[in-house]
Amino acid sequence: LFPSAAPKIQTLLHDLYRMVDPMRRLGSVLTVHWLLSSLLEQFHFMTKEAHTNISEWRNRENKRKGGVRNEWRDGENLLSSEIENRSPKQNVPSDSRKSHKALHYSSKTKERQCSHDKDTLSHIRQIFSSPRLDLNPQFNPKIKEYYAEVPFDMVTVKIGAEPSNCQSQVHLDDKKGPSSANYPLGLGLNKVIILVTDDSQPSPQVVSSYKITIYREDRPSLPLFDDYMICGFVQDCGSKIHPEESCGLQPLSHEYLSAISQTVFKTCEAGDTKGQWIVPCLSCSDNRTCDWREITWQPHGCRYSVLAKPELQRCVEGRRILFIGDSTNRGMMYYLIERVNKTLQEWQKTHDVKCYHNINEGKTFISYSYYPQFWMNANQRPTFEKALEQLLQRSRPLENTDQTVLIVGGVQWLNSNHLQIIQKVLSRENLSNILVIVKSIGMGFHLPVDGIHSLSQAQIQNLWNENLVILDTAKNLGYEVVDTFVITMGRYKEFLQGKCGCHFHEVVKSNPSEEQPHITMTLSRHYTLGKYFGSQSKPSQLQDYATNSQSPYHVRGPINQVYSEILLSRLCASKRKLVST
Repeated sequence: LFPSAAPKIQTLLHDLYRMVDPMRRLGSVLTVHWLLSSLLEQFHFMTKEAHTNISEWRNRENKRKGGVRNEWRDGENLLSSEIENRSPKQNVPSDSRKSHKALHYSSKTKERQCSHDKDTLSHIRQIFSSPRLDLNPQFNPKIKEYYAEVPFDMVTVKIGAEPSNCQSQVHLDDKKGPSSANYPLGLGLNKVIILVTDDSQPSPQVVSSYKITIYREDRPSLPLFDDYMICGFVQDCGSKIHPEESCGLQPLSHEYLSAISQTVFKTCEAGDTKGQWIVPCLSCSDNRTCDWREITWQPHGCRYSVLAKPELQRCVEGRRILFIGDSTNRGMMYYLIERVNKTLQEWQKTHDVKCYHNINEGKTFISYSYYPQFWMNANQRPTFEKALEQLLQRSRPLENTDQTVLIVGGVQWLNSNHLQIIQKVLSRENLSNILVIVKSIGMGFHLPVDGIHSLSQAQIQNLWNENLVILDTAKNLGYEVVDTFVITMGRYKEFLQGKCGCHFHEVVKSNPSEEQPHITMTLSRHYTLGKYFGSQSKPSQLQDYATNSQSPYHVRGPINQVYSEILLSRLCASKRKLVST
C-alpha cells in the first residue's frame, strides 16, 4: 500500500494507519470489517487491472517486430550498467552534486543512434536518470506516462532523454528547455514533462510529450510505543549551519525534560525565542525509530498560545492586514485566511497586488503585494519602496494605529536596508504607529538545481548572521519579528514543490467526497514524563482544516503551520494585553 499516490489507496492507507496506531483504541468490529473488506476489494481490483494491462501489452508486443523492443532494452541496459558501475558514494543522496556529475549520455561516448523512420518522429529512445529511477511501467517508447517512488533522503534527481528520430529533439518542461536537468524533489508528488519536437520545420513543433510522476516519501517513521525517549535537534547533519555545534537528534537532559513538563508556562513574548524540535524516538541515534507525526517546536522557557477561532476572529476584527513579500509570505497569508474563515474559497499564485474583502464575514481586510518581481528585467522591476507605496495606496483607508498591520518578509531577499525603507515610507505616509511584523529569512536555494542560483555551504552558513542582523534591526525599530530561519534550517529536506526548495506549504484542492484523516498539530505542548505523548491534554492542538468539506482549498504543511501560528501570536499579542489589563 505504501507509498502510493492513488487517491483510493491513500484514503485506505490513512484509515489503516489511524486504526492500528497503538496510541488509539481500535474501532468497532464493524468498522474494522469494513476497512478490511475495502482493502480486499481494492487488491482484487489492482490485481485484475495489472493482469489485464500485462496481457494486453504482451499481445501487442508479440505482433510487433523485435527491433524496437531490442532497441529500448539496449537503452535500459546501457543505463543499468552505467549506474551500477559507479562507486557507492555516487549513489548517496547527500552527495547529490557528485552523483549528478556521474550522469553520462551515450551520445558522449559514441555516435547518437537515431532512426529516419517517420513512425518514430514522436518517440524518445531512452530516459536517463541519476540516481536511477525505477520507472513503472518499464520504459517503452510507445508508453507516455511513468511513475517512480524515491526515499526521503533523495532530494534531487537529474533526468535526461534521447529522441528516437534523427529530426527530433527532446526538451524538459518547455519546448525551449534543456535535454537534461537537475530537479528538486519535494515531499509527495513531483512531475517532469519531456517534450519531443520536430526540428525539420522552420519553427519546431511539439509532436508528443512524456510525463514522469515521482513520489518522494516522507521521513521513515515508527508509531509511538510506551518505551520511548525524547530527542531534540536544531540542525541537520546534512547541512550544518553551526559546524562547531552538535547536529541531528540528541538526547535531552533530565533538567530540560523537567522544565518542559511544568503545568504552568509563561507565554513567549517574542517571535524569535530560541528553541528546538523535539520528537519521541526509541533511540536518539536512529531517526528511523521516531514518530515524526508527534514532532513539536519547543521554545526555551515559554509557550506560544494557539488562539481558538473565536479569539482569533475578535483579534482581527476591524483590522486591515497588509502582506508584502514572496510566495513564502503568501503562504502565511493564506494560512491566516483559512484559520479566520475556517475555509479557503479562492486561491491563486498572485504575483501582483491582490485585495480580499471577504475575510471574517467582511469585518477584516487583507491585501498582498508580491515582491520581488524577479521575472522582470532588473531595470524594469519596481523598487521595494515603490511596491510598498503602491500596496499602501491600494489598501486605504488606513489608521495610524495597530488596527493597521504590515507583514513583510520572504526567503532570502530581505535585508536591513528594506527595514530602513519601511520606516522612511511609513513616516512619510503618517503611519509610524502601525504594527509591523517582520518574517525573517528561511532555508532555500540549497540544492544544485538548473535554472536558479544555488548557494554554497559557506553561503548557507552565513544566512545565520544575515538573519540575526534582520532580527536585531527590526526589534530596534520597534517591529515584531517571526524567526523562520531557526525553524526551517533543521528540517530543510522537508520542502514541498518548487525549484527553490524553500516552500514549506502548498495549497491543495479539498475533495469532500474523500474522507480525510483527522490530523493535529501541536505547538509548545505540555509533557508528562513517562506517559504517552498522545494521552496528554493538548490545549495547543490544532485541527487540520482539510476536514472542512465546505472549503474548496486547503493550506497544507506542518512547518509553515508552526511559524504561521507564531505570526498569529504576535499579531494578537497587543490585543491579549489589553484584555488582561
